[in-house]
Amino acid sequence: MDNLSEKTLSSRLVYDGRVIKYYLDTVELPNGKTAEREIVRHSGGVCIAPLDDDNNLFFVRQFRYPYSEVTLELPAGKLEKGSTPLENGKRELKEETGCEGYSFISLGQLYPSTGYTDEIIHLYACRVSKVGEQSPDEDEFLNLLKIPMDKAVEMVLNNQIPDAKTQTAILKLHALMKSGKI
Repeated sequence: MDNLSEKTLSSRLVYDGRVIKYYLDTVELPNGKTAEREIVRHSGGVCIAPLDDDNNLFFVRQFRYPYSEVTLELPAGKLEKGSTPLENGKRELKEETGCEGYSFISLGQLYPSTGYTDEIIHLYACRVSKVGEQSPDEDEFLNLLKIPMDKAVEMVLNNQIPDAKTQTAILKLHALMKSGKI
């Protein structure tokens, strides 16, 4: 079958939240039949892999309510209207870690779960020029850690860092560094 596209026949907003919107869509399948699709609409996100001169990555530890656990993640946040993904990333980097970066490079985009959400996370890496005070949002509680790049890769491979955006950014950056592309 050459055409795998689905045509939206109807879309109903079920929930309009602060972070997500939940829709129930009816679609026409490639074979002409219909099906329902549950879609979580999200403004998107950004994740930054900040490296110091000794190739240590800056991480934040924070409690993640959906998993009821503290996770280790690279600085990240949701996209805000009126700013580019990179501008959002620089803001999140400064707020969550107190770091200022330079030599930002794109590590591409990540679709965290293609089956039910349209969220896209933009991944970047940078070098850290300055470390200052954290200024997280009033509902964010973060601990800052530095971990050597090689140790971070080992932690991903040992499933000590289960967060998808963090895994992807670490492994992409590591591959680019090993290949001499950065």
